[in-house]
Amino acid sequence: MNTDITTKMKINKPASDVFEAIADPEKMGGYWFSSGTSRVEQGKTITWRYEEYGAEGDIHVLKVEENKEIVFEWGETTVTLTFEETEGATIIVVTESGLKADDPDIVAKMLGQKEGWVYMLTCMKGYLENGITTLRASLVH
Repeated sequence: MNTDITTKMKINKPASDVFEAIADPEKMGGYWFSSGTSRVEQGKTITWRYEEYGAEGDIHVLKVEENKEIVFEWGETTVTLTFEETEGATIIVVTESGLKADDPDIVAKMLGQKEGWVYMLTCMKGYLENGITTLRASLVH
């Protein structure tokens, strides 16, 4: 069973803006995690914090190709973000891989991760296109 989770969204901004919204921890704080210990750069281990949820986690950045791709590991999975600019907009594709097919909770985990990526991309779209910062940390668990 393929357990990869792929989520795509069109954001009406250039790839450089969408890329920077992930790479720059200050910008990321406007729509996703409240803070990060460093800019996303290849080889770095960064702590992302969600102050509102009292949570934090480390990512290890495996690859960065400016305005094109970011790959990082978090927990047991690998996340690949690609940025494809087309006609003044960017299609961002998030693929999370590495969930174990034999995990008895695999369906719930896959649905939860998919929900999280759809929510994150929606918050990013609102932030980048309209300056909305009130969507982040609104998901109720």
